[in-house]
Order: sequence, then structure tokens, then C-alpha cells
Amino acid sequence: MILKKIWTVNERRISDIHRAGPVLEPGHWEDFDPFLLMMEDKFQKGAFDVHPHRGIETLTFIIDGTINHYDSATGGGGTLQKGDLQLMTAGRGVVHNESPVDGESVHLLQLWVNLPRKHKMTEPRYQNLQAKDMPVRQEDGALIRVYSGSSGDVVSNTLNYAPFTFVEMIVESGASVLQDLPGSYNGFIYVLEGSGTFGENKVEAKKGQAMWLSSADEAEMSSINVSSVDKLRVILFAGAPLREPVVARGPFVMNTEREIIQAYSDYRNGTFITPNSK
Repeated sequence: MILKKIWTVNERRISDIHRAGPVLEPGHWEDFDPFLLMMEDKFQKGAFDVHPHRGIETLTFIIDGTINHYDSATGGGGTLQKGDLQLMTAGRGVVHNESPVDGESVHLLQLWVNLPRKHKMTEPRYQNLQAKDMPVRQEDGALIRVYSGSSGDVVSNTLNYAPFTFVEMIVESGASVLQDLPGSYNGFIYVLEGSGTFGENKVEAKKGQAMWLSSADEAEMSSINVSSVDKLRVILFAGAPLREPVVARGPFVMNTEREIIQAYSDYRNGTFITPNSK
């Protein structure tokens, strides 16, 4: 696969306890399909309050620190640490919050994945995926942790409505590895540590930079080459475009303006969360 674009993620100050940078800027719905946005956040307790979502799946990947979470899909909460992933299917409605433990900062990525029209109003679902439990593919000088989808012969059993691949790749200095992908997938790579070259066109990238890879031949499998200059830690997301209309307002992402208005009405009227999701 050829990398079409490279950019640097610029962090900015949101408040005294919160800094953030957009890895995927919101608003580019057609370009990033099936992904909507991804933010890199560094924050302390109190930066976020309880808030709702509808019509999406959110992935919260912990780069560093410890976070407590609560969501209405399970009626409970839990703790996530470095390398853990929270995969929440908001569906018809979830109210949740994530907060670092007292006195600690957390560094994380949150990706919003669009739900197909037929699953927009599905019952909420929550998956707590710990790094130690994820299947791992090992090659000479490379370790690939498979959170969703597959890498070579290693397949994740993570559930998602819009099929996508999410892998973390740790590549030792001077080593190379191939990640296979369906030819129909769009995707991106974000460098968390180190530097290397990527794709058939050997794009050079380093920590804090992201790259976009466009779909190839829909009928065939494809692959992306990752070669390390300095020891690399990168994440790769790729998924099949939905090619459906997107209307987004705040925490809600639907297909029509009427559905957005209904989401806000349901939230205000207390009918947002179904009995089965409490």
C-alpha cells in the first residue's frame, strides 16, 4: 500500500489540566470513512464530566497512566492501564465518563468509529480489552498486538459492527514487518515512539506524526511495510468505508438531521437509555 499523506499532530492547551491534539480532525467524514475523529489527550481528574454518545463506537487506548471508567451499558465501571483498550458501542445511547485516579495524569487516544445505518440504534455494548490478554504476532525484531481484526495468522475475537483492524506494532531498530489488510480498507498509522519508513513509497515519519493510507483493489488483499530506523512503537487502524451520509452534532453521529434532533430530545426527556442498558 502507498501512503497518501503525512502530517504532524499539534498539541494545544485546553485548560490547566488538559492538553489535546487531533490525530484525525473532525469534519472530514468522507475522507476518513469509516473513522470520524481521533484525539490524543493528556489530562487529570476533572477535565471531563459525564457525557452521552449515540450512533458510534469509541475506542479509548491508554498510552500511559491509569483511568477509571463508568458507563451505562454495564451499569458499572472499571480501571484501565497502559496498553489497555476500552471499546464502547454507544448504539442507541450510552452515558459514560473516564477519569484519571487522584493526582495522576493520563495519556490516551480516543477514536470514534462510525456505526452502519442498520446498527445506529443497536443496544449498547462494552468491551474491556487488557493488553496482557490480546493475541500477539511475533516476527524477527517485531511484536504486533492485535486488538481488532487480524495480523497474519493471528486473529482477534473483538466484536465490532463496522469491521476494522487495530494493531500496535513494536519494531526494533533496523527491523521490518508487513501488516496485511483487505484491499478495500482505508486507514492510518500514528507513530507513538521512534522513527521509520512506511509503505511502498518509503515515507519517513517520526514520533508525533500520522500517515493516511487509501484503499487499494477491493477484490484483493494488500499490505503495508513498516521499517524501523529508531525503535518504533506505532498503532495502525484500518477499516472498510461505509459510504453513508454523516450528520454529527456534539456527541451524536447519525445519518440525518432529524435523527440528531431526536437524539437531543431523548437525552433531555430522560428516554435516551433503554431499561436493558441500565
